[in-house]
Amino acid sequence: MNALRNKVQLIGRLGQEPEIVNLESGKKLAKFSLATNENYTNTKGEKVENTQWHNVVAWGKTAEIVEKYVNKGQEVAVEGKLTTRDWEDKDGNKRYITEVVCNELLMLSK
Repeated sequence: MNALRNKVQLIGRLGQEPEIVNLESGKKLAKFSLATNENYTNTKGEKVENTQWHNVVAWGKTAEIVEKYVNKGQEVAVEGKLTTRDWEDKDGNKRYITEVVCNELLMLSK
């Protein structure tokens, strides 16, 4: 059951081209946004489409695969864990971001 403690699985489409960062250590980092859609009918009988945007990061070999094969608009499945990090911006304000750290990626569209 430990594997279920912090596990995220999403299927969606990339909202932009992935950003690839080559770190001084030689590691690669890929960052991209993923849109997931939910369709439902509200109480008035109207069809509603709800889009959620997720920040995704991938490291190492997964980042290399993203760099070579994944593009804006492509449908992918990602599996990973949720992480939240914080930093101070240039004005001294504390900022937060929640990201999915991807450890598996499956390309669903050509």
